[in-house]
Amino acid sequence: MNLCLLRKSQNALQGFMTTLPELSGDDRPQGDEQMEIKRAVLYLRVSTLDQHPETQLHDLEQLASQRGLEIIEVYEDRITSASASRPGLDRMMADAQRGKFSVVLVWACDRLARSVMHFLQVLDEFGRLKIEFISFREQIDTAGALGRAVLVIVGAIAELERSIIKERVKAGLRRAKLEGRHIGRPRLQVDREAVVEDRVRGMSLNEIARKHQVSKGSIYKLLKEA
Repeated sequence: MNLCLLRKSQNALQGFMTTLPELSGDDRPQGDEQMEIKRAVLYLRVSTLDQHPETQLHDLEQLASQRGLEIIEVYEDRITSASASRPGLDRMMADAQRGKFSVVLVWACDRLARSVMHFLQVLDEFGRLKIEFISFREQIDTAGALGRAVLVIVGAIAELERSIIKERVKAGLRRAKLEGRHIGRPRLQVDREAVVEDRVRGMSLNEIARKHQVSKGSIYKLLKEA
């Protein structure tokens, strides 16, 4: 039964194809019209000043060539610790916000971020900006079905982490309140009556602020509440 249906479908498809007009050379879509070349960037990172990023660069250039990507920029960082600043990464994220590229290639996931949480945040940002992420070593490509599934999972984990952090902050505030601890800026240790008296005597707000060693805004607020 299934074989008969398959043959009928094939015959119907062949019949439909014979009714289509043949495209002339001018009518056929050209290669540039069929596929738009995507603008891609590479991010390279080495852990010590003695290492060289040429191996990463070679692998990523080959990968970009195989996928027909146009490399418009290469960002590079040479750092000695996880907490070190990364001007190359910061510049790449700023350019991502400006929409300068649509694909990011890295040699490995641990080359991109400072920590697991930072990696999740970066991937979440790429997903929001509709930027594809490709990792050479892990073979992750968010343009494919599996890569998109990974991106969804990463987004869910990042959202869960944010929720956990919020709950921890709220729990800490509740505990501090129950223990009677003050939350926020320390209260001003200023004699309100003395401030009012100084103002009545004709002192300016700046003079009163210098006398009591507080800001002019704080003096203004105290006088307003008096």
